[in-house]
Amino acid sequence: MEVKVKNLRRVFDKLVAVDNLSFSFNSGDICGFVGPNGSGKTTTINIMAAIDSPDSGDVLYDGISAVDYPEKVSRIIGYMPDHLPTVKSITVWEYLDFFGRCYDIKAADRATRIKYIEEFTGLGTMRDKQLHSLSKGMKQRVCLARALIHDPEIMIMDEPAAGLDPQARIELREMIKTLAAEGKGIFLSSHILSDLDEICDCAVIIEKGRLLSSGKVSQLIDRQDQTVKFEVKFLGDMDGIIAAAKAIPLISGVKQTGNKCVVIETYDHSQEAAASILQSMIGAGCSITSFNPLETSLEDVFMNVTTGEVQ
Repeated sequence: MEVKVKNLRRVFDKLVAVDNLSFSFNSGDICGFVGPNGSGKTTTINIMAAIDSPDSGDVLYDGISAVDYPEKVSRIIGYMPDHLPTVKSITVWEYLDFFGRCYDIKAADRATRIKYIEEFTGLGTMRDKQLHSLSKGMKQRVCLARALIHDPEIMIMDEPAAGLDPQARIELREMIKTLAAEGKGIFLSSHILSDLDEICDCAVIIEKGRLLSSGKVSQLIDRQDQTVKFEVKFLGDMDGIIAAAKAIPLISGVKQTGNKCVVIETYDHSQEAAASILQSMIGAGCSITSFNPLETSLEDVFMNVTTGEVQ
């Protein structure tokens, strides 16, 4: 399935929350949605999930309009918000059963589906627990389970890892990768760019409601006019190693990143250049303990293309 966001525009009073935004992704993709706070991500997600309507533009799921046919779209997508709504005196099983009924899933099929989802999300031992008694991590699993109840083709996830501890984040990442491997399209926003780096095939970067860049993560990285970076750990004086590095013609930049660590940059991508830089630094008397190339990340791309402005 192809998901096309076409020329979305959404205005609240005088605030242009989403400004002529267009991008696309497909089933099987994990697409990261990235932008500073106040960039229009949640507004865009609400329109994609048919919760809100744009002032102009549309979202098409294999040609089915979210504007014209929101009920059809609601059966195609699973929407996972960033938190579980406050609901008291209801158990995990009752909550999932309720949403299964909302999608007209017959009783026998509903029981089978809930059991499968409980196993997938690790909620089997929690089925009789009341929602308000769950930890943050378990509540996020319930959010995911609810979004999966009708076996949607596309998952739309708004900050699914917000507030989770490292172990819970790792487990969530693995579940997302499994869903994509099964052919579901995953569209997720997150401020934790290191997590997106590990799982995303493609990404959409916006700021002030406007598209800055989109495409395969590898393409976004290739588009950057970037230098090659090396992390250098050393013994001795910081000022001395910075001065020695700046004196080497191949080095275009030096940045201190730790007490005994700097990152150096060069525009020369060759192995010969790296060897020459290391040899020159050692020749200048620098006691190098580690000299490692740094891969460009999605976070690097984000920092290069955004300015940090909000509406």
